[in-house]
Amino acid sequence: MSNIHGSMKASAAKRHRRRLSARRLGWWGFWSCLVMLGLALGLWQWERAADKRDYLGRLEAAPRLESPTETPPPGARVVLRGEYLAGETLFLDNRTHEGRLGVAPLTPFRDRQGQLWLIQRGFLATGPTRDDPRVETPAGVVRLEGRWQVSGDSAPLFGPNHEGNRLQRIDLSAWGPSKSKGFAHAGWLHLEQGPGHLESWWQPSVVPPERHLGYAVQWWGLALAALVIMLVGARRQARGPDPMSIPSKESPR
Repeated sequence: MSNIHGSMKASAAKRHRRRLSARRLGWWGFWSCLVMLGLALGLWQWERAADKRDYLGRLEAAPRLESPTETPPPGARVVLRGEYLAGETLFLDNRTHEGRLGVAPLTPFRDRQGQLWLIQRGFLATGPTRDDPRVETPAGVVRLEGRWQVSGDSAPLFGPNHEGNRLQRIDLSAWGPSKSKGFAHAGWLHLEQGPGHLESWWQPSVVPPERHLGYAVQWWGLALAALVIMLVGARRQARGPDPMSIPSKESPR
């Protein structure tokens, strides 16, 4: 009987050691993944902060160009002389400015060299009405100045972009194949000065570098907390009871 009892006790201890080993392995694996994730995300935010500093530096150093024939660099201040094509104005829908709802008139503009540009003229308050917006457009030759934005990736649309004379996002193809291919450059000018200018609302969509640095510190702080929890928990597990000292549940007969 003593041999049977000893064998059962050894078998129970062996199973207990396997469970304990699996639990420790799971513990180390789970918390190690959290530590690595926090470190990686913190590094990613750190790199994004550097990218934003570089981007803001390029915007600050962007040139001022007079009627350029080549595509301006992002953020360049561009001066144009020419005429609005008032009859082809469309409106960027669902804009907000200082708590008001409205649209942004988008009017093609032909400069003196014959190049076609798209001008985002500013904010026009409309309220919640869905009536067709109306905006006055200067006639004749005018001088405009604004900041250039290159077209790029946009947020996904859930429905048609072009509804009547409203657009959900700026898309040069909304003016038709002949016009979209006729625009001098892939992008648009955010008007800041000149006839036809409304209230300026657009700002470069840039999260400040300091915010990315704050995110990086938060992620690294979480990684450090996960590391501490992992080590403390592993130490407590290591000081757990010896499975050989666990009394058998078998009652002696």
